[in-house]
Amino acid sequence: MKAVIVCSGSIEDYDYHKRYFEDSQIVIGVDGGAKHLRKLGIFPDIMMGDFDSIFKEDFDYFKDAGISFLRYPSQKDMTDSELALEYALERGARSVVLLGCLGTRFDHSLSNIFLLKKMADKNINCIIANERNEIQLVKDHIILKNENKMKLTILSLSESVEGITSKGLLYPLENQSLKLGSSRGVSNEFIEDIAEISIDKGLLLVIRSID
Repeated sequence: MKAVIVCSGSIEDYDYHKRYFEDSQIVIGVDGGAKHLRKLGIFPDIMMGDFDSIFKEDFDYFKDAGISFLRYPSQKDMTDSELALEYALERGARSVVLLGCLGTRFDHSLSNIFLLKKMADKNINCIIANERNEIQLVKDHIILKNENKMKLTILSLSESVEGITSKGLLYPLENQSLKLGSSRGVSNEFIEDIAEISIDKGLLLVIRSID
């Protein structure tokens, strides 16, 4: 089951984001993400969070439409984004797309990226996406499409990533290692329609991005 979670971070191109809702079985709105859902013209299955950033008009709009609201206290041990992920998993999601998870609050952006680790540990396919980035965490193998002249960056999210082999890229790797803190994997380029990356050990952050 595919879940789409819409948070209150930055979304600029709403038409671009609509692609991520294709084939989704559940849509979860997180607090101020209600404003994005209204602009997308999408009614979520549920709105959840502590509702400290939602606009009253958005709250009333979805409440009047009969959408369920699940409220959490403002003092809690998880962010609203993590609570939404937990909710999606409880409902049986095996694939999750996080939208509106990057923005001006770098602490929230970074913690959302770290949530990819939690999903990888549960063998859940999880993507953080916006108009310019798609971010995934890889433990074994990934196949990526060459779209919109995107750059491809790989970064170690563990002490090291071992046995990296890549194909379809301008700078391929063959059984190489990447250390945490190294920028070696930044801004590679596709030379084929499909690129493949496999690793033997570690956690590899894979980012497709455009300027």
